[in-house]
Amino acid sequence: MMNVILFDDCRTDLLPLTFTRPVGDLRVGILTIREKWEKLLSAKVSFQTEAYLQEKFPIHMEEDNYFINGSVLPDVELINAIRGLQNGEYLVKANTILAARLSREPANNFVNDITYAETAVSYTAEVTQIKYTYDIFTKNGRALEQDFQIITKGRTSQPLSKSNGVLGIENIFVEEGARVEYAIINATTGPVYIGRNAEIMEGCMIRGPLALCENAQLKMGAKIYGPTTIGPNCRVGGEVQNVVIWGNSNKAHDGFLGNAVLGEWCNIGADSNNSNLKNNYSEVKLWNYTTEKFMPTGLQFCGLIMGDHSKCGINTMFNTGTVVGVSANIFGAGYPRNFIPSFSWGGYQGMSVYPLPKAIETAEKVLQRRNQSLTEVDKKILQHIYLLTEKYRRF
Repeated sequence: MMNVILFDDCRTDLLPLTFTRPVGDLRVGILTIREKWEKLLSAKVSFQTEAYLQEKFPIHMEEDNYFINGSVLPDVELINAIRGLQNGEYLVKANTILAARLSREPANNFVNDITYAETAVSYTAEVTQIKYTYDIFTKNGRALEQDFQIITKGRTSQPLSKSNGVLGIENIFVEEGARVEYAIINATTGPVYIGRNAEIMEGCMIRGPLALCENAQLKMGAKIYGPTTIGPNCRVGGEVQNVVIWGNSNKAHDGFLGNAVLGEWCNIGADSNNSNLKNNYSEVKLWNYTTEKFMPTGLQFCGLIMGDHSKCGINTMFNTGTVVGVSANIFGAGYPRNFIPSFSWGGYQGMSVYPLPKAIETAEKVLQRRNQSLTEVDKKILQHIYLLTEKYRRF
């Protein structure tokens, strides 16, 4: 079995989503990037990441190691090229290291730097890479369709109840324990994957591609436009379009969310909305942690990027291209600023610091509701992020 280590690339461009996880743990499509590599390589996968994350996401070394760029999505051609590497060789495309095969001693000193690629093998085929936060929703459709093929190949879907109105039944896959009644599902526009023990309540209208992952739930009357991914244990209602929501997050009530990414343990209050299109139809700029300024995205449609553990109260209005950090608590009338630092408290009428002990206390209560606990390692990570992001909280 191959020993695969996903190393971080484009990490600061993917903040705030990578404050709390390695790049290779991002979810795009149905699976996380790690899960994609595990399934396609039948391999054991670990991470090389920031020191403060390494305890939660440990690295595993063996005598023969394959380092793979954690921002790159696998495909058959790339996998064949990686399998063909000899010991000491690096697979490179332009100035990007895609993979390297290293024995234990050089593996201990591996750095993601093209100047260290002494024996380089050029790769000329196309690569799908998640470089920026908005790539997660713009590339979600293709990733979802690829994951659908991987997960469902050679398997038989559970039958759908005859109470549902369905188009494109051949593009729908229902896992064991899923419950779907009196819903309208159009899978002619893309595959619809309904995970184990997931639930689609009565009156939901779905236009694929859609991934509703394990134990996730669509509330009554939800309107879902693809390509959309709703991660494990999420609760979603209202209107959603081209959104990726990671595990254990809720947008359970009416309101619009579009062209957006929500991290884990987020909550969107009732009747909250995000704008995904500027009134003058111009290109959206988004806060970038690498340059520490707003950068053009090349997109006309771009909504909300929200880091883990952040929440907003009822009737919150997010402007086009808003970035919210980790453990922010947003509420009140009016549009808050379109860059909200981690551990912020407030909204349009003013922001203050969300004290770390209070943020940790809230996170503990939220996890307890799902019969989980915030570990000491999790607390240390939040503490590190609090200190790391202090410079942005100039209220």
